[in-house]
Amino acid sequence: MAYNYDKFDKSITEFVKENNIQSSTDYLLITSLKDKFTYVYEYKNGWELEYKWSSTVGKLSTPTIKGVFSVGIKYPAIGGNTSSVKYATNIVDDYYYHSIIYDDKGFNIKDDRLGVAISHGCIRLATSSVKWIYDNITEGTPIIIN
Repeated sequence: MAYNYDKFDKSITEFVKENNIQSSTDYLLITSLKDKFTYVYEYKNGWELEYKWSSTVGKLSTPTIKGVFSVGIKYPAIGGNTSSVKYATNIVDDYYYHSIIYDDKGFNIKDDRLGVAISHGCIRLATSSVKWIYDNITEGTPIIIN
């Protein structure tokens, strides 16, 4: 889908209204890589901003992808030998919305920084925020990242 991004950096709500964005669900997820915020819109009598959350995005060497996607499969946790994340919601390929970084057991926080560009490309949110996405946003919900 081709959108007009002229108002994206000025007002996400104006961007949504101007582009008459459609969704097969009642929700829309938008992440601004420049401002490092993720926005959740709910369709009532038009799109209304429900949440605005500080987000960590990809660093220069491993940037977060831009584009229009839709929510895919979800995992309660993803982990490796030294770290793990909670409530991973797939964007596309190996890109996810997920929690801050925990140790390999998922108990102790290793990195809780938000609002910075330090990830390997995924979008990190506070654990409570990403759990809300995990619990409430259904597969197929549009995602716009710019």
